[in-house]
Amino acid sequence: MNSQQIIELGREALRTEILGLEGIVGQIGEPFAEAVRIVADLKGKVILTGVGKSGIIARKIASTMVSIGTPAVFMHPVDGLHGDLGTIMPQDAAVVLSNSGKTGEILNLLPPLKSLGIPVIAITGNTESPLARQADVTLSCTVDREACNLGLAPTSSTTAQLALGDALAVVLSHIKGFNRDAFRMIHPAGELGKQLMYRISQIMITGDKIPLVPPETPLHEAIVEMTQKSLGFTLVGARDRIEGIITDGDLRRAILKSGIDLKDLTAREVMSPRPKSIADDKLALDALDMMEKFQITSLVVSDGHCELLGVVHLHDLLGRGKLGLRGV
Repeated sequence: MNSQQIIELGREALRTEILGLEGIVGQIGEPFAEAVRIVADLKGKVILTGVGKSGIIARKIASTMVSIGTPAVFMHPVDGLHGDLGTIMPQDAAVVLSNSGKTGEILNLLPPLKSLGIPVIAITGNTESPLARQADVTLSCTVDREACNLGLAPTSSTTAQLALGDALAVVLSHIKGFNRDAFRMIHPAGELGKQLMYRISQIMITGDKIPLVPPETPLHEAIVEMTQKSLGFTLVGARDRIEGIITDGDLRRAILKSGIDLKDLTAREVMSPRPKSIADDKLALDALDMMEKFQITSLVVSDGHCELLGVVHLHDLLGRGKLGLRGV
C-alpha cells in the first residue's frame, strides 16, 4: 500500500466520524434538556458507568465534568455489583453508556440503581433497547456506521458518545456559572489548580469537627454523630487508633441484610475496617487521586505513628468545603 492510499484511508476514517458527529447534532432535543436539568439540580454527584470502550468514554466524561464544575465519578458496573454501589447517595444520578443498550453487566446494574431511587440517564445508540426502556431519560447517540473497515470496532459510536458527554458537561458548566476563577481553583498545573497544589494540612478538617465514635457505640448514636458533623461518615476508634469508618453506604448495606435489628448493633459491627489514609504533607492532588482510585469521598489524615490528625473530604479538595484554606 503506497503513501497516498494510506493517507486516503486515514482521511476516510475521519470523514466517517465527522458524519457521525453531524448526525448526533440532530438527535439533541428535549431529552437532552431534561437530562441537563436533572444533573443541574443535583445536590450530589453524577455516577458515570459503562463497559469496555463505553466504559473508557464514561471515565473521560466524568473527568471532564469534574474539571468544569460538576462533581462526578466513574464506577465500573461489575464493581458496582460487588460493593461500590455503597458510594451512591440518594442525591446522586447515574449516566449509563452502552451503544447496544443490551450489555449484560449494564442491564444487571439497572435494578439496583433503580432501587436506590436515583435518576438514570442512558446514552445509547439503540433507543429501543432494554437500557433505553428502563432509563428515566434516554439520549440518542446513533451513528450510521463505524469508521472501522469491518464496521465492528467502536469508533464513530464512541466518538459520538464522547462528544455528547462533552456537550452535557459544557451546558452544565454554563448553567452553574463556572468561570475562569473556579476553573483555576481545581486544575493542577501552573495558573490552573492552585487549590489542588495546597498541602493536606491546609484543607483538612481537624479537632472536634472530626466525626469519631468508640467501637462499642450503639449504632443509633453513631448515626447522630454522622448527622451532626455533616460529612456523610464517622470514624470508629480513638485518636491514636482508628479501627474503621461508617459511611452512608455501610448503613444501607446493614439495613439490607435480612434479619438484622439495627438497634442492637454497635459501630464496630457496621464499620468498614482500615479506612484509607494520607499524610498531612501530601498535596490535595494526591488525595484526589486516591479518592478516584478507590472510589471514595474521604480520607483519614494521619502522621507516621498512625495518630489521627484530621480528615479530608472531596468537597474540600474541590473548593466547596466549609473550612476554606488555612493560612492563605
